Amino acid sequence: MLRDTALHAGWSMAEPVDLFVIGGGINGCGIARDAAGRGLKVTLAEMGDLAQATSSASTKLFHGGLRYLEYYEFRLVREALRERETLLVAMPHIAWPLRFVLPHHRGLRPAWLLRLGLFIYDHLGGRRILPATRTLDLRRDPAGAPLRAGFIRGFEYSDCWVEDSRLVALNARDAAGRGARILTRCRVTAARRGAEAWQVELAHADGRGETVAARALVNAAGPWAGQVVTGTLGLNTPARIRLVRGSHIVTRRLFDHDRAYILQGADGRIVFAIPYETDFTLVGTTDVEHAGDPALARCSEVERDYLCALVSEYFRRPVTPADVVWTYSGVRPLYDDGAKSATAATRDYVLQFDTAGPPALNVYGGKITTYRRLAEAALARLATAMPLPGGPWTAGVALPGGDFAVDGVAALADRLRAAHPFLTSRWALRLVRAYGTEAADVLGGAPDAAALGRDFGATLTEAEVRWLMAREFARTAADVVWRRSKLGLRMTADEIAALDAFMSGAEP
Repeated sequence: MLRDTALHAGWSMAEPVDLFVIGGGINGCGIARDAAGRGLKVTLAEMGDLAQATSSASTKLFHGGLRYLEYYEFRLVREALRERETLLVAMPHIAWPLRFVLPHHRGLRPAWLLRLGLFIYDHLGGRRILPATRTLDLRRDPAGAPLRAGFIRGFEYSDCWVEDSRLVALNARDAAGRGARILTRCRVTAARRGAEAWQVELAHADGRGETVAARALVNAAGPWAGQVVTGTLGLNTPARIRLVRGSHIVTRRLFDHDRAYILQGADGRIVFAIPYETDFTLVGTTDVEHAGDPALARCSEVERDYLCALVSEYFRRPVTPADVVWTYSGVRPLYDDGAKSATAATRDYVLQFDTAGPPALNVYGGKITTYRRLAEAALARLATAMPLPGGPWTAGVALPGGDFAVDGVAALADRLRAAHPFLTSRWALRLVRAYGTEAADVLGGAPDAAALGRDFGATLTEAEVRWLMAREFARTAADVVWRRSKLGLRMTADEIAALDAFMSGAEP
């Protein structure tokens, strides 16, 4: 099993590891992958499931962040824009180009300002794959059909979609394949500096305790990073973190085409309406200061109503709370730059390096789009205090299942159906979008659906569940239906409960 990969990497559990990573979100898993690929001995511990908090609660975009131009975040936007296509090449199964329609609202930002911003957006980071911005006549273009009659002019530009929680799981899996030890449902209870190494105390879910010695430590605990600094690590370094909740709603499909909308609010915010899981529309996000436990973040009625009201300003058919089929929220650990509002707070990442003994690197902020660059920056900082056996290597290197062309999804799905005629086109496409070239391995040589074992509903089979348990660290139904997939939108409560019961007694 993957949790024991360290035993096969040529090193003993008793030996000090080079790097211990706290946190199994995208930043932690990205750093673990990069470090393991350079030849470092790495252990990562996550107190819950991979991507259980912020990293599965994003708007699920690889994007430069068009609105950040208004806050003069040019370095951040440039880096993110450059990363979009690098990431597309490495993961064409879980990320793909998406066109965004920006209707011109006469009472808000002027059209010339929008076009100027989009011109900068097109040219700031360079493009090789993604098409440029174009102007739309919303009275004639199909994108105008769902909108109110007053919206006449619009702009269409490019960004990218990404399956955020799958991105985390695949980074963790690739790290494990390169020798890292990935521990989920394992809490770091304390970490203290010794003369040569950190002594990291762990509490496993089964009650076992363990101490790991580490030459360096990375705190990538997301919204818990501040607590880790002052509590778990016992450091006096003040953590300037601003916890900001972003909530999303999912509705039945609001429009029939495959483009997304970016909608301006009178309060200066923007909200996306994005095609989601074929039959739904994802709407988000909010920016609300969050107090309390980040694990308890929920979309409030106020946030839900705000999103419904903003979308209803644009669409012919009003969106009401009754249209909402699911909500989710995540807490972003933004670096506190003193901005007056949560919306204006920087999304850039900050790395705080403590070398008063064995080094500790604290990670604050960041965007999912720049996770790979953040990992490179983290390793560059660590290199100033400890030798690294290798240099940067991750640019364009495929994640598991991503070794095919950016435009090759349809052909891959066709080949999968040809090999397994019992698959429907929708089922085959779902498998390719999740597993890429490894979809065939998930199915094995199954000649029919019965050979895949128990059917849990919504095309989820025992063979797929066992794959997720053995290779992607899934342990509960929620891991499978809300993070490794979004099949929870289609499964009944009884089906999910049956899956949980099966997983609790199954061996992958």
